[in-house]
Amino acid sequence: MPMLLIKGFYEVKGSQPDGDTVHFTADDPAQWSLVGGGLGRGVEHTAAGRASLRLDAIDALETHYGPNRVHQPLQFAHAARDELLNWLGFTDVQHADETVTATTPEQVPGFILTRGSDVHGRCIALAGRGAPPGASGLEIDVDAAVLRTTLNHHMLTTGLVYPTFYRSLFTSLRAELTTAAKEAREAGRGLWPGDVTTTGAKITGLASLTDEAVLLPKLFRRLVDYLNLDMPLTCFPAFLAGVGDRFSILSTGERCVGLHRVVETSNGQTVRMTHPPEDLLFEDA
Repeated sequence: MPMLLIKGFYEVKGSQPDGDTVHFTADDPAQWSLVGGGLGRGVEHTAAGRASLRLDAIDALETHYGPNRVHQPLQFAHAARDELLNWLGFTDVQHADETVTATTPEQVPGFILTRGSDVHGRCIALAGRGAPPGASGLEIDVDAAVLRTTLNHHMLTTGLVYPTFYRSLFTSLRAELTTAAKEAREAGRGLWPGDVTTTGAKITGLASLTDEAVLLPKLFRRLVDYLNLDMPLTCFPAFLAGVGDRFSILSTGERCVGLHRVVETSNGQTVRMTHPPEDLLFEDA
């Protein structure tokens, strides 16, 4: 899979990284213009070249979602964030609330591999550390061997993030990431022993989501938005139909509009997905 390589460094002081987002500064800010916009608007960055990354193919539990900064169980949300920072090479990370106030060192060298940006102007990327496997500003072929050296792959092996796939990711790379996620789940690593995405989460209020239920962040976000409407859970499928997430079910080949096609509610309190996260392929957004 050809992907653009950009060399630079990670610097997180003053930002709020989590398990799937982090700031990256390109050594040559002009190279951001080489990133395709896709459905986005190009990569938003500062004059110095600092931009926000959305790590491709993974989704970590939320540390601060929406205007009310709602979180998922922080045991795993913070564990994913801390693992990300540690893998990149940051130690002695200090926080005030969710904001990083100091790190050792202040910067760590690295590179990213990318094919585009999202609608928020974030670069969708595979993140690497140390010396890059090619020249900055040029495309390289990314195969499974290269993928295994990235932060994205590492996070799935720890079991601290969910696989969340979009159509722009090549099939061979998706297969490698699926294997990593399944191995972590079967080994009981990270969040998987407590995951209720497909077994069912009992939702009695917002506290069920913030303090108890360990489930796919995309479903969490939809539930939070729905609970803010103060409506009974029995109407949640209709809400999902209205949101209209577009995706395919890989095991059946079925193309769907609306997560109500793969989400069930029962007893007026329980929500579950009928397919595991790695069986869904979302349209790029």
